[in-house]
Amino acid sequence: MNVERIDPVEARAARHAALGDPSRLRIVDLITLGDLSPSEIRVALGLPSNLVTHHLNVLESVGMVARSRSEADKRRSYVHLTDSALAGLTPGRTERAARGVFVCTANSARSKLAAALWATRSSIPAASGGTHPAERVAPGAVAAAERHALPLAAEAPRTLNDVLTDEDFVITVCDNAHEELGVTGNLHWSIPDPVRVGSEEAFDAAYDELERRITELAPRLAAS
Repeated sequence: MNVERIDPVEARAARHAALGDPSRLRIVDLITLGDLSPSEIRVALGLPSNLVTHHLNVLESVGMVARSRSEADKRRSYVHLTDSALAGLTPGRTERAARGVFVCTANSARSKLAAALWATRSSIPAASGGTHPAERVAPGAVAAAERHALPLAAEAPRTLNDVLTDEDFVITVCDNAHEELGVTGNLHWSIPDPVRVGSEEAFDAAYDELERRITELAPRLAAS
């Protein structure tokens, strides 16, 4: 298989298939930090030579490993991971955006925290809005931001219609807002409303989940 000539998704699938065998996964683990000869791999895995050869051939066929001849003993070779061996193995979806807009119903907690967190992870501008904005930012959100040393914008909740443009990348962080907007948004994160519970634990849980998702998304959202 020439992995350079097939569709990128097919190439990823081929690498995943190659790693579906426990022995091949262990080989990749072994050579993640250093090069090994096939005989060293055989000893480490306790496998016969013919099986090690088979597994290395499979990994080589999908472009995950390569071999180089020893400069000392020319009969010996070393196996190493290729530069692209692990590229794209995690699910990947890359988008482009001029600005990210986080949306919840009241624009008083989750969307406010999300926009503030985004500013700490990406150079792409961010804003927030609500489908039915509250009169003020939830005190629990302000307190959660203070506990995490997160600068939180002081502006009052705003209606989404006053914020949104055609160029925005919309992320709903509230089931009610998502279901009201339908297909308008680009992404949806189903995060429970901490205001309904009102406890510090609820606000911290929402903060932690937003932080996790934003940390994962930021490197995959490029400026347009």
